[in-house]
Amino acid sequence: MIDNKTIVGVATSASLSSISVIRLSGEAALPVASRIFRGIRGRQLTDIRPFSIRYGHILQQDGSVIDEVLVSYFKGPRSYTGEDVIEISCHGGPLPVRRILERILEQGVRLAQPGEFTKRAFLNGRIDLSQAEAVMDIIQSRTDAALRSANDQSRGKLSRRILELRDELMNVMAKIEVTLDFPDDDLDRSSDLKLAQELEAIYTEIEQLLATAEKGKLLREGIKVVIAGKPNVGKSSLLNALLEEQRAIVTEIPGTTRDVIEEYINLEGIPIRLTDTAGIRETQDLVESIGVERSRRSLEEADLIILVLDLSRHLSEEDHELLEQTAGRKRILLLNKEDLPKVAEIPEDILQDATVISALNNYGLDRLRERIHAMSLEDASGFDETLVTSARHKEALMQAQQALMDAVAAIELAVPMDLVTIDVHAAWSSLGEITGDTLQEDLVDKIFSGFCIGK
Repeated sequence: MIDNKTIVGVATSASLSSISVIRLSGEAALPVASRIFRGIRGRQLTDIRPFSIRYGHILQQDGSVIDEVLVSYFKGPRSYTGEDVIEISCHGGPLPVRRILERILEQGVRLAQPGEFTKRAFLNGRIDLSQAEAVMDIIQSRTDAALRSANDQSRGKLSRRILELRDELMNVMAKIEVTLDFPDDDLDRSSDLKLAQELEAIYTEIEQLLATAEKGKLLREGIKVVIAGKPNVGKSSLLNALLEEQRAIVTEIPGTTRDVIEEYINLEGIPIRLTDTAGIRETQDLVESIGVERSRRSLEEADLIILVLDLSRHLSEEDHELLEQTAGRKRILLLNKEDLPKVAEIPEDILQDATVISALNNYGLDRLRERIHAMSLEDASGFDETLVTSARHKEALMQAQQALMDAVAAIELAVPMDLVTIDVHAAWSSLGEITGDTLQEDLVDKIFSGFCIGK
């Protein structure tokens, strides 16, 4: 019976493509592949050299050909998972992929669970947990800045910072042990206060890391730019124009957009989460009223608001309410429908701060993009530093900070140092949750369950 620790999964997208990759990992990966593969002139895989590729075919049990393939062999521990890995590159149609996968499963190999390949890399010491999480960040990157940050984390940039902090805490704990083993009544108090200063310095380092969390969130989730305005001012037309595709339905009927629509754009390297909202107005329509309420919530959560006014209509009470509601917020005032006869009497203070456009014929859109980019740069500066991009990492850092605060307070109150060690160790342990050194197994499983099957 095949060792059931050997797993298989499709490592590429399930959509139609030129090539798909099926990955096996475990000690039976090579023997299993050898049984179903035939190379040119009948060659098998029994003599394949590590880190090489062989051309041939995957065969059914009766010897008929399923597909023409390339087989790559990665010998553990120098592989992605740290185990023997076979990758079969086949044609990307659903049928050949399914047939090859079925043929492999017939050999007693089991289907991989979500994220199990990367989990094995973590468990086998190839990468730590923060590096493993960066794999999904790389896959989900929408801009060069996000990809660069994810690659930095996957190469251990954050991990090294955390390791340095944990080493500093370990040194503090060692010094406390020395004071406990070799007490000196004359030096105890002064040495204790020096230890408190060291803990405060570590606290400051963690605070500096935490200060990057907001930028990390923006990098991961995108700067939220909300397009707001009353019905029929051209919000959906503007969204379509910025996306350069017909994403939102556009009609002359007020209330056409009844829900929040979100799309991402890459604006000169800055990830923008562009949100089109339902026209904000009082309505008796139940469905539209739900959309309006969601629009109001989106407005509250926005990093930048694009408030659209209609040049072809007089400013209404709804327009004035939105102007007042967004006053003091980071916003761009947009005067749309420049292509129509101008009716609206725009106050001079609004006109000076506004950008005139026509979403219909793209007039003024380049200027709008420049303004969005310039205002987003204020949030995006510092994307090249070591960033905390994960809410889990942020929580662990905050827990470490709290433990350090407790330790310093205890020292200042002259609490016995063996009790102070408990708080310092708690900080050390919290930081270890980021790299996975001190994280419980069930939480590790939960993290990897969010991965796709092939990773």
